[in-house]
Amino acid sequence: MLKAWSITTTVRNPERLRDFLVVTKLLENKPWDKANQANYQKLLIKNRLYGFGNTQFYNGLTPDIINNINDTDLEINDETIDRILRLKNYTDFSMRGRQSLNPLTKFGFVIIDNGILKITELGKKLIKDDQNTGEVFLKSFIKWQIPNPASNEFTNDGNYGTVPFVATLKLISTVNRLEMEQGQKAKGISKGEFSLFVPSLVKYTDIESYARKIIELRNLQNGKTKSERKKIRDKYRKQFITNFLGTGNQAKINKLITNLQDYGDNAIRYFRLTSFVRIRGNGFYIDLEPNRHTEIEALFESEFYKPKQFVDKKAYLTYLSDDNQPILPWHTKDKLSEIANTLYQNVIELQSELGLTVDEQPAISAMTEDDLALHISNLRLIRKDLQEKNNRLKSQPISSITDYIEQLEKIFELENRALMLEYLTTMGLYALNDAKEIKPNYPVGDDNQPTSTAPGGLADIECFYNSFNMICEVTMLNGRDQWFNEGQPVMRHLRDFENKHDNARCVFLAPTIHTDSAETFYIANTVGYKGQKQKIAPLTIKQFIELLKTLKQLREENKQFNHNNLKILIDKIVDSIGEVNNSDDWIANIQNIVKAWSKNLVS
Repeated sequence: MLKAWSITTTVRNPERLRDFLVVTKLLENKPWDKANQANYQKLLIKNRLYGFGNTQFYNGLTPDIINNINDTDLEINDETIDRILRLKNYTDFSMRGRQSLNPLTKFGFVIIDNGILKITELGKKLIKDDQNTGEVFLKSFIKWQIPNPASNEFTNDGNYGTVPFVATLKLISTVNRLEMEQGQKAKGISKGEFSLFVPSLVKYTDIESYARKIIELRNLQNGKTKSERKKIRDKYRKQFITNFLGTGNQAKINKLITNLQDYGDNAIRYFRLTSFVRIRGNGFYIDLEPNRHTEIEALFESEFYKPKQFVDKKAYLTYLSDDNQPILPWHTKDKLSEIANTLYQNVIELQSELGLTVDEQPAISAMTEDDLALHISNLRLIRKDLQEKNNRLKSQPISSITDYIEQLEKIFELENRALMLEYLTTMGLYALNDAKEIKPNYPVGDDNQPTSTAPGGLADIECFYNSFNMICEVTMLNGRDQWFNEGQPVMRHLRDFENKHDNARCVFLAPTIHTDSAETFYIANTVGYKGQKQKIAPLTIKQFIELLKTLKQLREENKQFNHNNLKILIDKIVDSIGEVNNSDDWIANIQNIVKAWSKNLVS
């Protein structure tokens, strides 16, 4: 029975792998025995990388332990760890440590060398703050293959043989080609198609046939109603998985259907980090990044979707973890020059659109391959800065504000709602038009679209105005998990920001404000956080939409919205605490404050 491949289900957020690796460093060069496997899992708990904010993990724990875990200013000491293990009554705790390390060994960031835990050069590169995470993952993904001598998960019996990342790129490219041959516009593959066909693509020789299956499934749905299309997809999916597994066992079929959804979602998150794929079609389609056309075609020309042969496990692990292997197929003078010229065209087009002086490109003919690679990196940084400036321009038309409002009103219908909330909030703040700088902390691809939410330890969005500075924290969490995950971090992020910038405030944005979150921010505003009062204004998404609707009405009446208007609203919300007796009344009154503020501006 065939098996689908998976990136990992242990660490769903790829940005957290680096945090796992930092913890791994504490056990570097030590025996990877059961004792240290258990120690590793304990360290993950101590560093709040495992269990923190997880309701299931908190089941069975006492309130004092949960409070200790949630108070990020307190250390989780060894005694508390021992109490957790007794209360959770794990049967094989060391196994959890092995599972947590698996993603790091799978992609060559860590190896077990003669029983000793070692971080590879690729892993050390990922740890460094100044390194481009996407480039590190790219180096790993173009080498990770199935089957491989380091894992017995996939047998070397001829049923498996692919480099999943490159085969995925090739599959998308092939589907696009077939669509254009039918006279249709290329659009990549949908998330549903990705989850079904990508993790189950276990042999590169099936790329063409899988692409034709995707086209076949699309053609079956043409001209059908929404309900008819769903029935067609469900029937096709079951038959496809039945054929893939070679069994009619419904339990196994249904289990794989569920697993494929998780596998696909995780693969998209990780592959997006490389900047070789992009999300389009309102977040429903995955396509090749056109700005990486030269690099992608070079991978195809060199047949990087084919797995390599290795004499043994050591040879494979050496290859996987070596940052110098393989030589990238586009690292030639001609291809690097082509990439540089394409990037330069992107830069001058943006400069022209923004009315800026167009830079002259230095003579690249005399550059070496290494010089060209550095020049390309610099051009990408310049392009990113110009794209951010362009975002401000794109946010100004009334039609753009209308679009942000409509998307926020439908935020719960989006699959990537948490990421879209950060993006739409950023664009809404851009629309105010008088910030010195709006700085979202989410990583972006070549298209300047976010690839994942802002990493832990940073505010989601930083805003700088002439009369004050602000962070904006956003979440799609509604229940008590909102407080678990956002309560302390929001106050800590604001304090870090306050230490660097004067006159600082925070807007907290969520679908609803949980009562525990409200109490936390109430205390921060009245009693203080670490001895000093803060200014935190919680808003619901609906209330933020009202802000944008107010902005839209002002624009329609040719009136200006000044950032001081935003400052006044935040201060009114914070100061209104003095008019109530508790946090519940404070939160309930915010809607009245927003309405009065809006009415005053548009009257």
